[in-house]
Amino acid sequence: MTRLSININKFATLRNSRGGNNPDVLKVAADCEKFGAEGITIHPRPDERHIRYADAIALKDIVTTEFNIEGYPDERYLRIIRETTPAQATLVPDPPNAITSNSGWDTLQHASFLKDVIAEIHGLGVRVSVFVDPVPRMVEGAARAGADRIELYTEPYAREFTVNKEVAVKPYIESARVAQEVGLGINAGHDLNLENLGFLAASLPKLDEVSIGHALVCDALYYGLENTIQLYLRALKTARS
Repeated sequence: MTRLSININKFATLRNSRGGNNPDVLKVAADCEKFGAEGITIHPRPDERHIRYADAIALKDIVTTEFNIEGYPDERYLRIIRETTPAQATLVPDPPNAITSNSGWDTLQHASFLKDVIAEIHGLGVRVSVFVDPVPRMVEGAARAGADRIELYTEPYAREFTVNKEVAVKPYIESARVAQEVGLGINAGHDLNLENLGFLAASLPKLDEVSIGHALVCDALYYGLENTIQLYLRALKTARS
């Protein structure tokens, strides 16, 4: 069964827009787990426009499922990983001013850098996932750098899905096949929603985890948080039946 990890960044964005502590992201994380989430994901950025450094530290004592921290592996990010020792560190190549993740690592060009960072994080006992485009050679590069998993960047899939879903998923099937051959676990994330999630999960039978934030929060405005989480879990379960 593919695990559902909920990215709670957008709740922090809402909180920060007014100051104060409403919504309380610690309570949001606990409630997401209570409602069925199998992991909590955060992506603390340098400008703290959503999740803050203090949130990351506080969440380590709140999250009881699987804590996943995404980010560009600079010294600030590595300090957070050292202080929280999450279950998983997901390395993304975002520059500091990026609005959201928009591409995967070139694991060939940055092989030496990734290898050193992954070795350091492994020394903390933390699993490492590397964010990559659905390109087999980039998957292979992640394996050579020492990653435990890849996270497939699914925005291209989501964009093409409404045009031709079979074409949209084809590079992901091939990349997942290569990942299995080189011993990597498979995560996926970005622009996944209730419309396209089930087809992706059904097409990638070895998919370990999806990380979903923006679409899930938008759906929760209409359906409520608890019901929305159940809808996403149902989509994953249906894909396996």
